Amino acid sequence: MNLNTVLGLLIPFFGTAAGAACVFFMKDKMGDKVQRGLTGFASGVMVAASFFSLIIPAIEQSSDMGSLSFIPSAIGFSLGIVFLLILDSVIPHLHLNTDKAEGPKSKLKKTTMMVLAVTLHNIPEGMAVGVVYAGLISGQTAITASGALALAIGIAIQNFPEGAIISMPLCAEGKNKGKAFLSGVLSSAVEPVAALLTILAVSFIVPAMPYLLSFAAGAMLYVVVEELIPEMSSGEHSNVGVISFSIGFILMMALDVALG
Repeated sequence: MNLNTVLGLLIPFFGTAAGAACVFFMKDKMGDKVQRGLTGFASGVMVAASFFSLIIPAIEQSSDMGSLSFIPSAIGFSLGIVFLLILDSVIPHLHLNTDKAEGPKSKLKKTTMMVLAVTLHNIPEGMAVGVVYAGLISGQTAITASGALALAIGIAIQNFPEGAIISMPLCAEGKNKGKAFLSGVLSSAVEPVAALLTILAVSFIVPAMPYLLSFAAGAMLYVVVEELIPEMSSGEHSNVGVISFSIGFILMMALDVALG
C-alpha cells in the first residue's frame, strides 16, 4: 500500500478533525439554522457520492450482464440498508436534538451516545473509500486514482460539518473545548479503520466490487434518509437545509466529474 493510498484513507478523517476544531473558535452555541445548513450540506454530498462515485461505477462494472446489469447494484444496495438497520438496532446511540436514545437500553452518558450516533454512520463512509481504493490497488477495475481521490475529498468535505455538529453542541452543553474536540475527532476514527480492513480483503473484494460499491451506497443513503434529512427539516419551517443540500450535491457532482 503506497503513500497516496494511505493519504487517501486519512483525508476523510482530517476533514472531521478540521470541523471539530471549529469548537475552539466558538463564542456561542450553534444556531438551529446553522446546524440545519451543515446537515443539509452533508446530506447533499453523501447523496451525490453514493450515485456518482458508487452506484454508477457499480452498474458500469456489471455491463457484461446487459439489461440485467442493475442486479448486482440492487442486491448490494439492499444489503447495505439491512446492514445499517442491524447496526442501528444493536448499538445504543442518540441523535442530535432528541432526548430518546435508540438501540438497546444503556447506561451510557448522553454525550457518549451522541458520539456513537455519528460513529455509526461513519462506518459506511470508511467502507466506501476502502472499496474504491481496493479496486484501484487491484488494477482490475475502471477506478482511477483521481476518481478515488475525488471520493475521499468529497467524504472529507462532508465530514467537516459533521465534526462541527458533534463538537460544538457538546461544548455548549458544558464540556470543555478540548474534550469536545476530541469527541468529534474520535467519532471519525472508525473511517480509516473500516477503509483499511476493506483494503486488506482486496483479493475477496475485487470479484464482488459491484456489490460492495452499491452496498456502501445503500448504507450511506440509509444514514441520509433515516437521520440527516429529518434533522435538517426539524423545527420551524426553513429552506436552509434544502439550499445547503443542493450546494453539497452540486459540489460533490462537480468534484467527481472534474477529478474522475
